[in-house]
Amino acid sequence: MSKFNPNRKAGTLTAYVIIALGALIMIAPFYFMFTFGTHPRDEIFKMPPPLLPGWAVPMNWGLLMRRVPFPKNFMWSVYVSVLTTGLTLFFCSMAGFAFAMYDFKYKKQLFVVVLGTMLIPPFLGMIPTFMIMNALGWIDTHRALWLPGAAGALGIFMMRQYITSAIPKELVEAARCDGCTEWRIYWSVVLPLLGPAMGTLGLITFIGSWNNFISPLIVLRSVEKYTIPLALRSMQDPQNTPWGAVMLGAGLAVLPLLILFVFSSRRLIAGLTAGALKG
Repeated sequence: MSKFNPNRKAGTLTAYVIIALGALIMIAPFYFMFTFGTHPRDEIFKMPPPLLPGWAVPMNWGLLMRRVPFPKNFMWSVYVSVLTTGLTLFFCSMAGFAFAMYDFKYKKQLFVVVLGTMLIPPFLGMIPTFMIMNALGWIDTHRALWLPGAAGALGIFMMRQYITSAIPKELVEAARCDGCTEWRIYWSVVLPLLGPAMGTLGLITFIGSWNNFISPLIVLRSVEKYTIPLALRSMQDPQNTPWGAVMLGAGLAVLPLLILFVFSSRRLIAGLTAGALKG
């Protein structure tokens, strides 16, 4: 029988207390967001603030619908996020396959350049992005949101690492010996084995696209075409912002992400750690 160790028990209890406090701190903003979405503006700014759900959901929903076409904005966010995610998975998996399985001139140098783009702060590309989209005539169109990010450096890196660690080159060589074309090898041999990495990259890309604010701010002009973050921002008024309606809209926008994360958190963690031991 193991001896009772009071120091170990105290350490475990302290760790649980710290984790519980951290969880409460992380959950608190979401709880207050959903709670404030059920109260009118005047009650939100009372001291102490309301801690329980209120009665003003129909009123806040009416204010939300009068300020912005929220259902349209919601569907545009779904459209942009799904299309961005699909294109990212397709192009990044192909690029990762090429970097992992092929040997070509300047391969290492090109991969360093790809990784180097991750070091550039995103705000430095705002003006060039606007100039390019304007030259192409894509201002106030959604293709300016999903097409430029179709092959990000992070996705290429993740796919390359996973393919290098999880898919042996002998499997690819065997497929070539059987007469498979390079496209058939990618589509029928490699792609079915990329489940964990594809799931993780898909989640990261979808969440990032859903929460994207800067890109829609640069290219979109019509309220009917706004995505959710930009639509909620447009409701803010220096004189009289309907914060209850804003919180209700934010809660509805966050709810799909919370549901997605609850059902996919294990896959996300597994995919992030896959390929970590072999570069």
